[in-house]
Amino acid sequence: MAKRSIPVLKKLLSSAHNPSPCSRFTPSRSVTYMPRPGDGAPRNVTLIPGDGIGPLVTGAVEQVMEAMHAPIYFDKYEVHGDMKRVPPEVMESIKKNKVCLKGGLATPMGGGVSSLNVQLRKELDLYASLVNCFNLPGLPTRHQNVDIVVIRENTEGEYAGLEHEVVPGVVESLKVITKFCSERIAKYAFEYAYLNNRKKVTAVHKANIMKLADGLFLESCREVATKYPGIKYNEIIVDNCCMQLVAKPEQFDVMVTPNLYGNLVANTAAGIAGGTGVMPGGNVGADHAVFEQGASAGNVGKSSIVEQKKANPVALLLSSAMMLRHLQFPSFADRLETAVKRVISEGKCRTKDLGGDSTTEQVVEAVIAALD
Repeated sequence: MAKRSIPVLKKLLSSAHNPSPCSRFTPSRSVTYMPRPGDGAPRNVTLIPGDGIGPLVTGAVEQVMEAMHAPIYFDKYEVHGDMKRVPPEVMESIKKNKVCLKGGLATPMGGGVSSLNVQLRKELDLYASLVNCFNLPGLPTRHQNVDIVVIRENTEGEYAGLEHEVVPGVVESLKVITKFCSERIAKYAFEYAYLNNRKKVTAVHKANIMKLADGLFLESCREVATKYPGIKYNEIIVDNCCMQLVAKPEQFDVMVTPNLYGNLVANTAAGIAGGTGVMPGGNVGADHAVFEQGASAGNVGKSSIVEQKKANPVALLLSSAMMLRHLQFPSFADRLETAVKRVISEGKCRTKDLGGDSTTEQVVEAVIAALD
């Protein structure tokens, strides 16, 4: 953008504060982006309320979307974590709509029952998980200036699910790392940094011990980094990473990780920045996207929270703002984010995890009242 002279700037500022009679009643609007024909058409989104607090927080999103008159129609399906598979009609809906919003699905511990969260990611090839961990104004935390994006490979690693009992009492679990998946998650991380004006990408690894598996991941990140000379690249061993996160989290910008490390790092970063109840996230692939609470997505909350209807809807509301932006509805996303941040900043309506005693419905009403 060309620089303007000081007199021209003064003239612009003067006219902004003292509009001419002809323009006094004409509201000014900033152009956010040039839409393609059809960008404003309402979109169908698959909605999975899920287990535990899921129906409470997804219901909160439905209420706010309706209050905003957002161009979204939800196709709702009942899916629960104790099912053996995601029902075919649900998969067909997601593949047709290409976008899904979901609450947490409970993952049974042991027993050979696979996680439906992992099934969704694998079947839809949602290879990138993104969690944005940042300070919210008005929410006290030990660290300030935290704004970390954790980008996690979502389809392989320890989550490949390749386990078997060799002999009674001995179980073998295989960690799978491929060059293809490592390169594409690295490319996604650097492309995200480039498009969002981020300055640094940090690769998290344990290549000092898993020299072949994590070594391949690290090698792939290094190769991709050479194609983005404007973005600083560095590496950190995962145990040192956790220590650095709790000591000096503001040093991190974008982090790219294999599957298991990303889960740990994202939850740690979320706890530092204000808690898992306020951190948005999503899972994306080439064709589909599933938006959900960013950290501890498999945590469906305590039964007491469900009974008292005091689940925190902030994380999923912010995730739904990410979804709106993904669907090319940026003004609706901005309105929603601004309203949520205003409610957090005012501090009058906060759920128990944020130091208050508000119900989910009270937070929703406050967000709706804060909408511009």
